[in-house]
Amino acid sequence: MKRKAFKSSAATVAAAIMVAGATSATAGNLDEPIAEVTPVAPVVVPVVQTNDWTGGYVGGSLGYADVSEDADAFDDDGVTYGVHGGYDYDFGSFVLGGELEVSGFDVADAGIDVDSVTRAKIRAGYDAGQFLPYVTAGIAQLNTGAGFDGDDTGAVYGVGLDYAYTDNIRVGGEILQHEFDDFDGAGLDLDATTASVRVAYEF
Repeated sequence: MKRKAFKSSAATVAAAIMVAGATSATAGNLDEPIAEVTPVAPVVVPVVQTNDWTGGYVGGSLGYADVSEDADAFDDDGVTYGVHGGYDYDFGSFVLGGELEVSGFDVADAGIDVDSVTRAKIRAGYDAGQFLPYVTAGIAQLNTGAGFDGDDTGAVYGVGLDYAYTDNIRVGGEILQHEFDDFDGAGLDLDATTASVRVAYEF
């Protein structure tokens, strides 16, 4: 009986020592420093605004023209007004298109009235989001009346800028240079510079 009691007491003491050791170990773990987690700020990615210039459009223009002749036989300026229509295709950063335009002229000098110019142009531009800067070139037909009734075809080239005001409305401007050598066989070399403000509906 004494031997059994001793064994029981010894087992109790051993169990107490094990519990104390476990408690001490746990307490030691609580005393260890806790690593602080530094919050990382989210990376802000800039949003690049893009615009798809692919589509057809029709519109109108109002501007100014200066028409002159190399030998000073004709030199006048006045208002221009017209309509235009075309189609652009957006390849990503490069935009290519074609356009037809008819502009009336309020320009007259030396008995010659400059009535209108009809243009067929190719446009090549850079897709800058809502802006489309471009260069253009093509052919133009100049028509005159009054004292000198004639017409002839020459070259036209220039630069322009379109702005996507809404998904369907474009506004912009264009500066063009026209050259007509030996106009209608009359020996007149006519030059015309035009600057216009344009508005168009894209569909």
